[in-house]
Amino acid sequence: MSHLDHIKEGTVAFDVPSAGKPCETWYQIFGDLSNGKTPVVAIHGGPGLSHHYMDDVQELNPKHDIPVIFYDQIGNGRSTHLPEKAGDTSFWTEQLFHDELTNLVKKLGIEDNYSLLGHSWGGMMGSTFAAKRPEGLKKLVLSNAPASITGWSEAYVSYKKLMPTELQEALDKGIATQNFTSPEYENALGEFYGRFMCTVVPWPKSLVTSFEQAKNDPTVAMTMLGPNEFETQGSLKTWSAVDAAKHINVPTLVINGMNEGASDESIKPFLDDIPNVKWVKFKKSTHCPIYEEPETYIQVIAEFLSEN
Repeated sequence: MSHLDHIKEGTVAFDVPSAGKPCETWYQIFGDLSNGKTPVVAIHGGPGLSHHYMDDVQELNPKHDIPVIFYDQIGNGRSTHLPEKAGDTSFWTEQLFHDELTNLVKKLGIEDNYSLLGHSWGGMMGSTFAAKRPEGLKKLVLSNAPASITGWSEAYVSYKKLMPTELQEALDKGIATQNFTSPEYENALGEFYGRFMCTVVPWPKSLVTSFEQAKNDPTVAMTMLGPNEFETQGSLKTWSAVDAAKHINVPTLVINGMNEGASDESIKPFLDDIPNVKWVKFKKSTHCPIYEEPETYIQVIAEFLSEN
């Protein structure tokens, strides 16, 4: 990343009365928000990861003059952590993250003109946020995001059956005994992620960093998803945007890869029900085309965000 002009980072206050302490959202801006181009806010996945793995989205700025805003969601990365809220499913709700995003765009002064690029959970949350029709939202990118948590889990269960028998058995044993820390389970999960999450070997440093952030503070992931992705147990257990999709009224780009959680079947409600939708499938990628087909990924998103 050689383009270092117009980089700004900071925090905005985020008032969450039930948090019991002051909260802040950390953000980073690449580009000039006053250059006349609609900025795009990148929403990271997880829930429980950090912005780091999306870093290369910043290429939208030097190459296409689109200002890019990253942020770490509350409980993650450089934003306020709340480990004392572990297990509190009434606190860690999708609405909390909607409120945070609303607060961020308002505090940055872009609430009248912005687009969203959500990856994985970021796209899930972005889809239901967009369904509320916020006034200043111009475009929406749903990258590798299922329209329901059930769709994601069903895809993962089907991919598990494609694994070598001994790895399948290690995963099944971990799930059955709820022991997710055995070397056998961790090895099998690593192999699974290497086939169905990101196929780049070794994993890029920024992706590893984001996963390390979640491991260091598992509060958000454990409370919202539970200990494994084959059966969601947390506050997202019944999550769905199937009804919300038809209320999305901005041009929307849906992206997915091959053999990933956001399977063709799981994104179908977005394609069927969002009135103005475009679909691009990355056939050399799984869940992370930002690493697996980086140049094409940036180009496709840039063209979508730039077209009138």
